[in-house]
Parts: sequence; C-alpha cells; structure tokens
Amino acid sequence: MHLKLSHRLKWMGACMAIGAGMFAFSLPSMSSAQSASTKQASSASQASSPFSLTDDRGHRVVIDKAPQRIVTLLPSLGEIVCELQACERLVGVDRYSNWPERVKSLPQLGGIDDTQLESLVKLKPDLVLLARSSRVTQRLESMGITVVALEPQNQEDMRRVIQLIAGALHLPQPQERAQALWQSIQKKLDAAASRVPVNAKGMRIYFEAGSGYFAAGEASYIGETLKRLGLVNVVTPSMGAFPQVNPEFVVKANPQIIFMGERTATDLKNRPGWQRIEAIAQQRICAFTPAQSDIIVRSGPRIPEAADLMVACLKRMFPE
Repeated sequence: MHLKLSHRLKWMGACMAIGAGMFAFSLPSMSSAQSASTKQASSASQASSPFSLTDDRGHRVVIDKAPQRIVTLLPSLGEIVCELQACERLVGVDRYSNWPERVKSLPQLGGIDDTQLESLVKLKPDLVLLARSSRVTQRLESMGITVVALEPQNQEDMRRVIQLIAGALHLPQPQERAQALWQSIQKKLDAAASRVPVNAKGMRIYFEAGSGYFAAGEASYIGETLKRLGLVNVVTPSMGAFPQVNPEFVVKANPQIIFMGERTATDLKNRPGWQRIEAIAQQRICAFTPAQSDIIVRSGPRIPEAADLMVACLKRMFPE
C-alpha cells in the first residue's frame, strides 16, 4: 500500500426549522399552505445566512452564501461533498480523486505539494477544500479565494468534518443531513463487524500503511475500524496514529494477522526475522490491491467499504 503519508494521511439551521415547527403548532388556525410557506421561508433564511467555522488551522472562515464552484484537493473531502448530494458543485479535484465516477471527468489539479495553481484559479472557485498541509493555502487566500483546511485523522474528526462541510455548503438542514450520513456510516460499520468470523476476533494484527514500515496505529481511523472488527492492534495509541516502527518491534509483537498493500507484501520473506511471525508462518496475510488500498486509506465516507474489504479477507482466512 504505497503512499506518501504527508499526502494522504495528513478527516444553527436546525434551530430555525424547529422554531418554525413550534410556531406552526402554536397557531392551529394557520392553513397548511401558510404553514408550508413558513417552513420554506425558514429554509431560505437558513441558506442565505452566513456560515462561520474554525478549520483545522485554527482559522475562522466565514462563508456568506452557498458556494457553487467548489474545488477539493483531498480525495476524502470530495467524497464527503458528493455523499452530501452536492457533487454537481465540484469543478475540480486533486489527482488522486477517483470516486464517485463523475469526478473522473473533472480537471485534476495535482497534489498537496504540486497543486497546479494557475489551472485552479482559472476554474474561478468560490470555495476550496484542502488539507491542512497544503502548500497553496496562503496564495489562494491572497487572491481572495475562500479556503477551508480540513484533514480528519480519526472517526470523530470525520464526523466533525462532515458537519462543517454540510454547513459550509449551505445545505438545507445541514446538521440533520450530516447526522443522517454519519448514522448511515455507523450502521454499515456495525453490519461489517457482525460478519467477522468468530475465530478472527481478538487476534493481534499489524497494518502496514506505507513503505518504510509506517503502520496504522490504534489511534488512527484505520485502527479504529480494526478495533470495531474485534481485532487487537499491536501498534498502541501511545505510539501515534501512523508511526514509523522498527522491523524488530513487529517481530517481537508477533502479529497473528498482517494487512498491507500487495506491492509491499512481495518482500515479506526477505525481511530479517519475519519468518518467525505467526501471521507469516500461518499465511494469514491480506495483500490489498491499489484500488482497494485507495478505499482503505481514505478517512472519508467509504470507511464501511474499507471494513467490508477487511472482513472479506478475514473470511478467506477463517472460513466458517
């Protein structure tokens, strides 16, 4: 699973709607047409009110009106926009964005370190969503372009980011829509966890997230998914979300299962001492394809799909 961690691993309107409902309830003589008109007015007022947020840089950003030309420079952020049913507002994405299908036809604007600034500006975006580590943030802001930096590192972060994006897009009832998406994600994760083979639960696992012995620790969004599936991560929370570990550490931890990309799995037999690891001795290794890795390493709304891929591999290891 080869990736630069710096690229990929670096995740009020409701009150107005409630108020409108209470107002309609307190006036039973109001006609249904008038009641509907009141609710529509409330929704319109919500959509036109400025939305303010504090992004992952700690910067306060005010978005005066619903953005119609959005650029995303982190795949997970574009996926969130689309899952919130606003995909048609995207006018440009980063080079790694490949889901849903419609984003493949959009202009690709490079990555975190080599964003094509001139091409981006020509798209005339009214909102750019990017990673906190992006190098073009200040230049975009100096041109008067609204920028929001969001980079979820765990699942609670992801929930927060979904809520912020829903508000930034000025969606009708943004909190409700964000909550509905989050609940759908959790429901699907529960379903995946229910399919984990009994014999796999409680087993020690090592997840190699990138070349150079970068591991997905228990504190990462990947680690949280592994825990949800009943697996025990050998990389503890105190070691960080995506630490670079010593190969000897893995040997001593002796994981019973190993998850990694198929590109890095080819050299397992050549790693000194790794033949003694139970996972290798018992051939309990999941080597994910690049397409599967794309899903697994993204801290976005497709985390349930990542869980499904993990469960499918566990089922092959432990047929029931």
